[in-house]
Amino acid sequence: MTHDTIRHVRLSTATLPLATPISDAKVFTGRQRPMTEVVFLFAEIRTAEGHEGIGFSYSKRAGGPAQYAHAKEVGELLLGEDPSDIGRINTKLLWAGASVGRSGVATQALAAIDVALWDLKAKRAGLPLAKLLGAHRDSVRTYNTSGGFLQASIEEIKDRATRSLSDGIGGIKIKVGLPDSAEDLRRVTAIREHLGDDVPLMVDANQQWDRATALRMGRRLEEFGLVWIEEPLDAYDAEGHAALAAALDTPIATGEMLASVAEHERLIATRACDVIQPDAPRVGGITQFLKLATLADHAGLDLAPHFAMEIHLHLAAAYPREPWVEHFDWLDPLFNERLETRDGRMVVPDRPGLGVTLSDQARAWTTDSVEFGAA
Repeated sequence: MTHDTIRHVRLSTATLPLATPISDAKVFTGRQRPMTEVVFLFAEIRTAEGHEGIGFSYSKRAGGPAQYAHAKEVGELLLGEDPSDIGRINTKLLWAGASVGRSGVATQALAAIDVALWDLKAKRAGLPLAKLLGAHRDSVRTYNTSGGFLQASIEEIKDRATRSLSDGIGGIKIKVGLPDSAEDLRRVTAIREHLGDDVPLMVDANQQWDRATALRMGRRLEEFGLVWIEEPLDAYDAEGHAALAAALDTPIATGEMLASVAEHERLIATRACDVIQPDAPRVGGITQFLKLATLADHAGLDLAPHFAMEIHLHLAAAYPREPWVEHFDWLDPLFNERLETRDGRMVVPDRPGLGVTLSDQARAWTTDSVEFGAA
């Protein structure tokens, strides 16, 4: 038996401009500036037999150049490897950059490569990634976040929510965490009244409450029948989240800001959430995400991966418990394909791999690239 080998690797970084500056609670508390762009790291891998895979990672506000720099340092080590040996390759690259650790920028840089290898593996099998992993369903409940940011007025959020629901999206998430909690409650009240009681509604405080405020607000929010309250506390306050989850009927969701499986293990061990929200590009790719998903399922947690629906749709479809996937239209210009939503769910595409290819616009937004091996 002959084994295919990796012959060519292309790494590139591209900057996606946002049509409108985006603000969540971190802006209103003075900790961040409005977000105007997202920086992407793309990995494109080709084998000697002509198979190709694409993966990506991303950074908001800062860190994109660092991800790209680290990927460039280790990218050449992929040449000559059997692309099927994803776990071994992942370990090899982790050790190549051991001095910068196994979290944060280091693992986020490797995530783009790891995702590309899984995309390639599924394409070689002629299967959508969800099917390669072992899908439990062909579509996943989906909710929209991109219309509910704090720079938008209540009327704007209502209009966007209505459009989302008409486009086949099943739930609506809005941002909270303003310095004036009364305004948060006013916005939630208005959106719940607009949607009615039957539409799933989530809120996200983006880590801006202290423990006392989170408990007080959590109790006030119970009446709205929310699917969850997201990131009420600092992402690393596992004990605070656990106490809140025990005190409230409304489920607690968190995890998107954690950058390794080890950090999520603490959430799981302390029962710090009811809904865990890992982000594959942030934790190191699909290989690491699958480890985390096994732990989460064993603990009986629900799953709602953060952002990057092009990747997370497949991973959510392979989770044993009925999950949610987050719908963002921000990334649409980067890819030639669109994901379908209908009847409140996002449909797993029947195209092999992730089912996406880079658009000409993504190429135009590329600011730098490097290649290893024979093209």
